[in-house]
Amino acid sequence: LRLGLYEPCKVAFGCTTPESTTFLKKFAAGSAAGALGSTVGNPFDVLKTKMMTTEGKVPSITGTAKELFKNQGIKGFYRGIDSNVARAMVLNGTKMSCYDTTKMLVVETTGLSKTSLLVQFLSAGAAGFFMTCTVSPFDMIRTRLMNQPADAKIYNNALDCFVKIVKNEGPATLWRGFIPIWSRFAPTTTIQLVIFEQLRGVMGMKAL
Repeated sequence: LRLGLYEPCKVAFGCTTPESTTFLKKFAAGSAAGALGSTVGNPFDVLKTKMMTTEGKVPSITGTAKELFKNQGIKGFYRGIDSNVARAMVLNGTKMSCYDTTKMLVVETTGLSKTSLLVQFLSAGAAGFFMTCTVSPFDMIRTRLMNQPADAKIYNNALDCFVKIVKNEGPATLWRGFIPIWSRFAPTTTIQLVIFEQLRGVMGMKAL
């Protein structure tokens, strides 16, 4: 959804010609696609986080879902949705706008085609770095919100979590784990975007 909705969102934001396609419009289109995708995927994200932080024997996804529903109801599946949507907007907005913009710069500099694997690879690698810079704080906030005990609420919302982390632990805490996050984003973003572009070509669609 986050990749597939990018182009329709670009059109919706008025990106119909190169002259009207600004970086901010690309970012807005990527953010809108990210928000829609995150809203649909939030329950699965909550389940994934619960399973990853479970000590001892990890229950099945069905067992985790049943336990979550029993203890917190349907709202438990949308816990931390505010920070999740905000993160998805920043992540997808950064990824798609930086990829799109870097790709144009690489094409202009090298003279290669948009469909070139080298162009796509370099552009996706750059997007992965900038994604890490903008998303790390949201990852920290999202993790704190999702892992706080249901019976001992520490943070009221994403903004409250942000303020308390900065006040009690310092701003640098928001970028804790930068290198591991970058190590994850760099290959996954590159593979994801290159495969997406290649599939568009196979289906007879233009490159982004």
